[in-house]
Order: sequence, then C-alpha cells, then structure tokens
Amino acid sequence: MTSLPSAGSAPHLFCFGLGYSAATLAERLLQEGWRVSGTCRSESKRQALAGRGIRAMIFDRDRPLPAAEQALATVTDLLSSVPPDAFGDPVLDHHGTDIAAMAGMRWIGYLSTTGVYGDTGGAAVDESAPVNPSSERGHRRVVSEQAWLSLHRAHGLPVHIFRLAGIYGPGRSTLDQVLSGSARRIDRPGHVFSRIHVVDIATILRASMARPEPGTLYNVCDDEPAEPRAVVEYACRLLHREPPPLMPFEQAAPLMSPMAQSFWRDNRRVVNRRVKQALDIRLAFPNYRAGLDALAREYFDVAADRP
Repeated sequence: MTSLPSAGSAPHLFCFGLGYSAATLAERLLQEGWRVSGTCRSESKRQALAGRGIRAMIFDRDRPLPAAEQALATVTDLLSSVPPDAFGDPVLDHHGTDIAAMAGMRWIGYLSTTGVYGDTGGAAVDESAPVNPSSERGHRRVVSEQAWLSLHRAHGLPVHIFRLAGIYGPGRSTLDQVLSGSARRIDRPGHVFSRIHVVDIATILRASMARPEPGTLYNVCDDEPAEPRAVVEYACRLLHREPPPLMPFEQAAPLMSPMAQSFWRDNRRVVNRRVKQALDIRLAFPNYRAGLDALAREYFDVAADRP
C-alpha cells in the first residue's frame, strides 16, 4: 500500500492529463512550493512541461504508466482530467488498483462536465438535479463519475467530482475565434450556455483541496448563462471588429463538427451556488464580460509590445 511522505515534505499533486485546466492549477501550486507531476500524451508536451518544473510521463489508453507505484509513491493529492473513451476510463482501467492502494490521500479530484445533465429546455440545474445526458459522450461521463465515486465508497478515498461548463481563457476564447475569422454569430433565441474561466477553475480546485468534502459534486461555472451570439457580439465590440453576419441555427448546424452540434443539443442554466457557499470563493470572472475584458486588456498589451 502506497503511503504518504513524511511530515514537513512538500505536498505533491499528480495530474492524470496535464491539459489546459490542470496545467493552470499546476502553475499556481508550483508558486506555492508544491511538487507537481503527471501525464501527457506526447514527447514534445513532456519536454515543454519539464521546462516549467513539472515532471511528466507519457500516458494514454495504449500506454499505461510503466512504474505506477513509484510514480505515485509521494503523491498527497491527485487530479484526473482524462476523459473516458469508448472502452471506459483509461486512468481507472489501468491504474484504479494503484489509486485504491494510496492510503492517507488528502484529496482526489475528477474533472467531468455539466453535459451530464443533458437538455433541460433552459431550466436551471444544481448538483441535486438528476443526470440525463443526451449524447454518448455524456453517458460515458456519468459512468466515469460513478467509477471514481466508487473509490470513495469502497476504499474511503477523498474523491470530489467537478462538473465543468464551457472552458475559456488565454488563447482559447471568443476573442481568438473573432481574430481568426472562425467566430459564428448564431441566431437561436433563448438557447444559453454556461461558461467558466480557466483561472476560476484553478481557484475552485485549490479551494476544494484546502477544505476537502469527500464524495461531493460541484458545478463549476460562472454566474451568467448567456446566448452565444451575445458573447460573439461583445468580443467584436472589444476588438473593434464588425460582428459576423447573423446566421439561423438551421443554416449553421450542418457546418458544425459533431462535437459542436452536441453542445447545441442541450439548453440549460447551470447553478454554481454550492462552490461559492461551500468553498467560500469569489469568482474572478463572474460573467463572460468580465472574462473577455481581462483577456482583451492582455491582448492589447501584447500587441502594443510588438514591433
């Protein structure tokens, strides 16, 4: 059974999947003096993470960790952002037994999606709402959530589930879509999406690590579900660009990828009351306007520095 490091040693986060959200949390913890390690899927990404002080190993469905017990030996906290595939959850399929043997873990987080709620016709949903996914991807997430929670029930591990709304932030926002010419202003009145800035994701995860409540589900979203066209229009205003022509949804749908179409299938207003009350946090970006304002200031500062 893997045991925790001795008192006084630095806390150690291991991330299965050092993607956009996990890496943002990792950067914050490194600044606090934590050790951070985890997995990625390419050698180039591994080297890039090493340059930031993060020890990464290659992992995916076909490449389990070669020495998992050693890699996890000093881990105090664990995060998984690896999505399930058609066969199940790759992390648990390969290393569920290793994780179950990690005695004395302080915190485990699994990043899921608000897509598990499915379509509510625009009605509000909090964590007490039943799951009713409308896509195969959503069904896989429900199964994966339950598999992670079973580690809590069967082994007493401190598992927490975070259901994330649409993620945006530096390099991944409507501003970037407008600048690249890929933004579409789709007309579908009353159809709203919830969003969350990647910085606020890191804040919520860090707050949960500081006050664990094993077995808890958290909706991770900002305060204001909004129609996508409003977000595009606001981004264009910030960038002093003319908004793209308004396009009826029926005309836009055939141009979307299958994944994009799946997002538009569901219409719901996700409620974030639990993260604010239980974790005592204040969002840095409580709505898309605050988030895009900050990103636009950063963009114009960078642009001003260019020759």
